[in-house]
Parts: sequence; C-alpha cells; structure tokens
Amino acid sequence: MVRQIWTRWSDAVREAGYAPNPFGRRYEDDYLFAKYIALARAIGRLPTIGDLMMKARSDESYPYARVFRRFGTKPQFIQRLAGRCRGRKGFEDIVRMCEAYSSRTVWSAKRRVYVDRNLGAVYLMRAGAFYKIGRSKLAKRRLFQLRIQLPERLRLVHVIRTDDPTGVEAYWHERFARLRRNGEWFALSTSDVAAFRRRKFM
Repeated sequence: MVRQIWTRWSDAVREAGYAPNPFGRRYEDDYLFAKYIALARAIGRLPTIGDLMMKARSDESYPYARVFRRFGTKPQFIQRLAGRCRGRKGFEDIVRMCEAYSSRTVWSAKRRVYVDRNLGAVYLMRAGAFYKIGRSKLAKRRLFQLRIQLPERLRLVHVIRTDDPTGVEAYWHERFARLRRNGEWFALSTSDVAAFRRRKFM
C-alpha cells in the first residue's frame, strides 16, 4: 500500500518536471553534507533553498531540497556544517562561508530560533487572466504599490515566507518559464496556482 502511494506521488512529481528520490532511501548525513559542500564550491557561496531545488531538478542523483530539512532550520544546518568543517584541512573556504552567513542571522524570540535577516516573501498576485510572481520584504506593501500602477483589479493570492527570496523567486520563474508572458507575469493554470499555494515556507 505504501509503495502504491509512493508510486502515484512519484508519477505526479515526474509530471511536474522533477525526479523523486528512490523509494525508502535515506541519505546518510555525511553524504548530504558532502553534496551541499560540493554545490557551495561550484557556485562560490552557500546554496540557498532555491539553489538546492534547481540542482535537484537538473540532476536526478541530487537529493531533493526537503531532505535537508531534517537538520532543522537553515541556521541550525549551517551551524552543524561549520562544526563539521572547522579544524579540518581543506575546508577553510566552507568555514568562511558559514561564518559570513551566521553574521547575518538574529535571534527571533517569537520563533525561538535564529533567522536570516534576509527573511522576506515571494508572492503570487493576480490581475485579470495573468499572475505575477515577485519578491518583497512586505508583500502587502508591494500589492498597494502595484495597484496604483495597474488598470485592472489586483489581488494577493498567496505568500511564501522564505530566508531566500531571490532563490525561491528564481525557482518559480524557472518552473513556470514556459508560461511567462512578460517580465514577472505568467499565464498559470489552476493546478499551477495550487502548486504555489501548497508552500507556506521555503
């Protein structure tokens, strides 16, 4: 029964243009950290959630981004990564990247975790038959600004909170590239909108 459910899920994932992880596979911690480090060195910085998602989409052997969530929040993951690399010869570059990231994080008393100062949002707005995917620190303020500029009624459909607004926005732009009409405007279907709305945080 579980395998049947996984098969249906994996078929849906493939239809969306992605490669599902092998059934029942659990990646070892060392393997995940090695994959993350290799990608960091390839792009010259710590990968964002958007980078991980794009890599998994282009490379079927790469773990899907959600696999890394088992380490906790991104600040928690970076702390563990730094701990693994600190004092090891040949990993000085990764330690520097981790320290630079940690200098941007602050303690959130409400969430009781360290969060990135870059925390923002990627929003989906609709005007007529078209949808806009953009990023902003304050989505509602951006909605007000755009309403003044557009002749059609504009409404906010959904907001994804993220510590990587640039990367997550790029992910959705790439995912819906075939549906792009102009700039950040897309002709999305009902299922496309539903896929976006399933995400609350990335």
